[in-house]
Amino acid sequence: MANRKLGRTSSQRKALLRDLVSDLIINERIKTTKARAKEVSKLADKMVSLGKRGDLHARRQAVKVLRNELAAVEETEDAIIVESVVQKLFNEVAPRYETRNGGYTRVLNTEPRRGDGAPMAILEFVEEVNFGEADVVETEEVTEEVVETEEVEAVEADETVEADKE
Repeated sequence: MANRKLGRTSSQRKALLRDLVSDLIINERIKTTKARAKEVSKLADKMVSLGKRGDLHARRQAVKVLRNELAAVEETEDAIIVESVVQKLFNEVAPRYETRNGGYTRVLNTEPRRGDGAPMAILEFVEEVNFGEADVVETEEVTEEVVETEEVEAVEADETVEADKE
């Protein structure tokens, strides 16, 4: 069998997975049991692939799976901007992974649940790392500052040692 039953009927299982995928898109990180995380990971990867496609049919397919819930509410001087889960998927989450061909989520194992000892896991989106020129320049500046502070600390340490000898 391809899917886990998760101890639920098919309608309950479908509702659970819909809720967890929607929460993952809203919060970008959830903590759940390991079995649930593995199932939600499959569905979340499919949703991100739909988001990358970006056409009307992909939006309609995503709406069939995702819950109709508010993801963010922003208030500006002129208006209040309300964003749904599907809008966040297509506008924020999917564009991050344009160059990636899969594996948008990861499951990190954590300690067992206190009450029943169920294996727990954290499910989160993989952060896309861009190695651009700006990042290289920033790291060079930081390393220069670190070297300078280490030299200053070494000089101060030498002065304190010499003062202790006298």
